Amino acid sequence: MYITCLDLEGVLVPEIWIAFAEASGIPELKKTTRDEPDYDKLMKWRIGVLKEHGLGLKEIQDTIAKIDPLEGAKEFLDELRSIGQVIIISDTFAEFATPLMKKLGWPTIMCNSLEVADNGEITGFKMRCEKSKLTTVKALQSIGYETIASGDSYNDLAMIQASKAGFLFRSTDKIKADYPELPAYESYDELLAAIKAAMN
Repeated sequence: MYITCLDLEGVLVPEIWIAFAEASGIPELKKTTRDEPDYDKLMKWRIGVLKEHGLGLKEIQDTIAKIDPLEGAKEFLDELRSIGQVIIISDTFAEFATPLMKKLGWPTIMCNSLEVADNGEITGFKMRCEKSKLTTVKALQSIGYETIASGDSYNDLAMIQASKAGFLFRSTDKIKADYPELPAYESYDELLAAIKAAMN
């Protein structure tokens, strides 16, 4: 019994923080887990930047409302869900992801949550569990699933390496060079073919 575990940002939808950096004119917010492997450090830094500029959840949600899934992402996801179970495992937050899940046809997502003050200021964040992607994959394996995983960033590597089959998708040249043993794909057709082959 297989279950495919996919990252969200960079795989199915554009990077939310990059879109917000462009919309808000704050270029330093373009830093993502492709650049900073320590997610806790990255998020604390982002919250500090938001506070400094007086920006909160509403401004980010306004940007997210204009984001569409990557071209071909919904079709890829629809086909993948027609042949097996799929879970999106993301370090993003429910407050960001929900509008995007609607555009993707409401796939199952496991993500984190934000701590937001009454005035809309993001004051902190609550991770669902420690090492959420790896922990989730191991939990699925413990109840009898074989996992297949794909993602693009440093925080996806543990779940990719712990799975029966794992693939990089539209990753950086540095990550691809550092992990040459991981098959790397650029198109949904290639990734779909690799996942199908791993199931057989």
